[in-house]
Amino acid sequence: MFEFDYWKLLAGLGIFLFGMQLLENSIKDLSGKAFRRIIRDYTNTRLKAIANGTLVTALLQSSSAVSLMVLAFVGAGIMNMENAIGVILGSNIGTTLTAWIVATLGFKIKIETFALPFIGLGAAGLILFKPGTRLSYINRLLIGFGFLFLGLDYMKTSVENFSQNFNPGQFKDLVLWMCLVIGAVITALMQASAATIAITLAALNSQLMTFEMAAAMVIGANIGTTATVLLGAIGGSPPKKRVAASHLAFNFVTGIIAFVALPVMVMVVKIFIDVTTNGPVGLALFHTVFNITGVIIFLPIVKVMTRYLVKLFPERKAQLCVHIIDTPAEEVEAAVVALKNEIIHLLQECQLYTLRSLNINKTLVFEEPLPFEKGKKKQVSIEAFYSDIKELHSAIIAYYSLIQTQKLDKAVSQDLERAILASRNIMNSAKNFKGIRPDFDEFESSDSAFLNRQYDRFRERLVSLYHEINTVLSVKDEDLQYATIIKAFAHVEQADKLFIQTIVQTSSVNKEEHLDLSTLFLVNRLFTQACRMFIFSMKDLLLSHERTIAFDKAVEP
Repeated sequence: MFEFDYWKLLAGLGIFLFGMQLLENSIKDLSGKAFRRIIRDYTNTRLKAIANGTLVTALLQSSSAVSLMVLAFVGAGIMNMENAIGVILGSNIGTTLTAWIVATLGFKIKIETFALPFIGLGAAGLILFKPGTRLSYINRLLIGFGFLFLGLDYMKTSVENFSQNFNPGQFKDLVLWMCLVIGAVITALMQASAATIAITLAALNSQLMTFEMAAAMVIGANIGTTATVLLGAIGGSPPKKRVAASHLAFNFVTGIIAFVALPVMVMVVKIFIDVTTNGPVGLALFHTVFNITGVIIFLPIVKVMTRYLVKLFPERKAQLCVHIIDTPAEEVEAAVVALKNEIIHLLQECQLYTLRSLNINKTLVFEEPLPFEKGKKKQVSIEAFYSDIKELHSAIIAYYSLIQTQKLDKAVSQDLERAILASRNIMNSAKNFKGIRPDFDEFESSDSAFLNRQYDRFRERLVSLYHEINTVLSVKDEDLQYATIIKAFAHVEQADKLFIQTIVQTSSVNKEEHLDLSTLFLVNRLFTQACRMFIFSMKDLLLSHERTIAFDKAVEP
């Protein structure tokens, strides 16, 4: 009678995975920025993308981590699809290093001779050195290596005890495609192909399965590892979905080709390595060979694959422009009017963004829904709202550039310059609010009644300003517009001075609030600047050249 020590196998698997996680995280902490820079900056050709994808994955020991980085970079528009596919091709080669480490070290020497000292030295170092320092990351790296091989030792010994009385004939009915499916499912569930490969290597080393069965398991592990990237792309942007689809396509097609050509590939491996006496190393070589074969097959079709994925997952951008979209830039007079109206649209969307930043009910300023809100079933996040505003501003700049290519007289050219300056002031104002939004959240949720009151005062000032801006937009008489803009500017300056005086007076009486003064003054300065920029945008957008000069003189300190 014999028993399979499944608890020891499970414990070994847990320790192995924990070691992998420690190893990956400590390497990222030690050189995370460097890895991200390599992927972002040194992948501008397909071959460089493959090479650097291989390098970074080999060092990080995680193709999933690299693939998720690629997802993030493509989603942010930092990396194009062709290079992203190249990195993913390379990451599949890089991940084979795990099999080589386990096969050449884990089954060749007595693991305790270096696993336990790594854990002991690393643990002592964690106690001695301050967390978050470079030395603490190095100690975590040592512990990661130690646990990696200690977990492997547990798995190895658990299956060795079982294999002493095991009859390989019991698995004769387990066909190869079932081994492939088992490898894929285990990897998808554990989110780690390295663990599946380690278990397979341990089983092969103890002759629990044939070399062909182990090879099929490794192919399955390669297919299963796509689950991580597919999960990362759920609900993501079309570029993210393209990367995930390319990862799935490469691993799945490569896996099927390798499975169909399994006898040939095994024969090639046997030419170089005697798998009967050195099975784990032979399996590591097989893992590398079939991934390199996949890269060779896919490399010539990357461009075709990219075009197909773009068609399969097209960008479905909402139409953000209202006035310039259907107005040809060649019709200069109409184009200038459309541009100004679009900038007013930008101003209103930025007003709504700032109202949301301060949790102000939009109906206090706007009676009707703005264009960004129309046709949307639910409110977008404030981060997505800001991105839409930036895209609208980019479209305005592009349209302005088109108008500039036409023949313009001096007056029209000056008018355009003032209009585009207004758009920049509007965006700078929104950027100020984006920067101080976390401070507003702190003021609102603070236990300090003093900070709560300041939060309410900021909200009142903003609503008051927007009422004045909307008054300016509603009148057509330039004299009245000028007078209202001047008055609005004076109100902003008065509110700024009153705020500072009140804070100073209050703080002199209540000493406990001194710690908040620095933040309050900074927030007030950026808030006031943002309000001024809104007013300056109105001045440049609506007033004549002569009136803008008069305004600048009137507000000079």
